[in-house]
Amino acid sequence: MLEELGIKGVINATGCLTVLGGSVLDDEVLDAIREASKVYLDMPRLHEKVGAFVAGLTGAEDAYITCGGAAGLALVAGACITRGDTGAMSKLPRTAGMRNQIIVQRPHRNQYDNALEIAGAKIIEIGSDEGCTVEDLRSAITEDTCAVVYFAYDPQPGVLPLEDVIKVARERQIPVAVDAAAELPPPDNLRKYLRMGADIVVFSGGKDIGAPNDTGVILGRRDIISTCRRLGPHSYEMAGPRTRTYLGRPMKTSKEDILAFAVALRRYLQNTDHDRRMAGWEKMVDLLLAALSTTGYPARKLVPEFDGRQPRPLIVPRVEIQTRGMPMQAREIVEKLRAGEPEIFAYDIGENLYINPHCLKDGEEEIVASRLVKVLAEGGLSLAATIAP
Repeated sequence: MLEELGIKGVINATGCLTVLGGSVLDDEVLDAIREASKVYLDMPRLHEKVGAFVAGLTGAEDAYITCGGAAGLALVAGACITRGDTGAMSKLPRTAGMRNQIIVQRPHRNQYDNALEIAGAKIIEIGSDEGCTVEDLRSAITEDTCAVVYFAYDPQPGVLPLEDVIKVARERQIPVAVDAAAELPPPDNLRKYLRMGADIVVFSGGKDIGAPNDTGVILGRRDIISTCRRLGPHSYEMAGPRTRTYLGRPMKTSKEDILAFAVALRRYLQNTDHDRRMAGWEKMVDLLLAALSTTGYPARKLVPEFDGRQPRPLIVPRVEIQTRGMPMQAREIVEKLRAGEPEIFAYDIGENLYINPHCLKDGEEEIVASRLVKVLAEGGLSLAATIAP
């Protein structure tokens, strides 16, 4: 069908990005999709069974599969605002008179936090660009506060650490939700934030877990997830004289997606050698650096400490190519890589070009290396040209 549409697959040297499809699916996950596609299912029951299954894999009290991480944030916000009250749930996103304030640290503000506002939350920003303190958080909590959301962009300078956020929130019995959508690997992160004391954690399913791109999961407290499930797309409840659907009705998850997520997560936690994957990425980086050593362009392996512009997770090593003062600049190289066949999606930040091996398939690193050398050579510089006679 792709050929009929005139669309070809690309080489993803950027990372697990929604705009590039998020993930590719293992045959075991595709088999789960086929299995689910052949039958009708009681969707609320499927959600409950898969939720218990996923909770068992992760050590959470409960779990709920969503149509992505952003949907998870919206549902969590709605659950924290309404606390399971049917009347309040039926009014979302109209939250006047409710406890609707969600605290977010200023350095954590990002292009995805508007998912909280979909549920009618009012974001209360604390701290400054330089950071946030315990007192900033403590003084921001009022009778209208329903939650604190922590965006896991660690290590981020100046941010009030999650441990301190949890401690202060617990003093006032305010739930803490962690958005860790792209914080895999390491796989232990599926357990770490709850182990630290967070009430809720949201992950994307369509990134490193290897589930379909339009999946995500909410892990954590049973009471909050129960409300998320009620707010979700397969909930029908009586509210007064008529049947109601709620905030999550447009956030529909298919039976295929739900089952595929369960299989993908089991495979990710039980049948995936994550040390081998990391070693494979290191080898790809080494191969790319060896090829680039002939071009005259300065290049190095980079494991970023923190940079909000870098695709996450930062644990994955990548190649940084410096183009300042060179014949071709990073943006031009990115465009030339995309203009070739097959298209290669790399990325640039300022005057540097980056190749991230996270989503490269075996052998694609050689294609990327060969194309890079060719593109850079077209710019008129080689190692020989950089050596003075």
